[in-house]
Amino acid sequence: MNITPSKLNKFLMFKLPAAYFTGVRTKHLDNTSCIVSVKHRWINQNPFNSMFWAVQGMAAELATGALVMKKIKESGKKTSMLVVTNNASFTKKATGRITFKCEDGLKIDEAMNKAIETGEGQTVWLNANGLNSDGVQVSSFNFEWTLKVKV
Repeated sequence: MNITPSKLNKFLMFKLPAAYFTGVRTKHLDNTSCIVSVKHRWINQNPFNSMFWAVQGMAAELATGALVMKKIKESGKKTSMLVVTNNASFTKKATGRITFKCEDGLKIDEAMNKAIETGEGQTVWLNANGLNSDGVQVSSFNFEWTLKVKV
């Protein structure tokens, strides 16, 4: 079964309802990039009338994690994945529709290949930047993912 945006959105509804109910949705997924978007609404706002940072974090993590899931599925190897470190910066108030894009598919390929070849766990830093509808960056998230092929 291929991993597609619609299948990921259904997955959110059943396995990650907090992301689903706050409006996090996968819009695009291919071998090199993933786009996830979320719209500022009452359910996901903070007291300052902008999007709560944790909602942005869920969308950004999904943008990176969906790519990792796709690469694991394509490898045919049972592989564990886990975020071990993350950091974020916020540069503008997040209102309207915020779109997170991760374009680090090639980095994941390299880490997966090395994990398969060596049998050792690998780490890879992936970035997802959040842009508002005007194309202005509102936040930037970095996630350090670990990948370990199961024996």
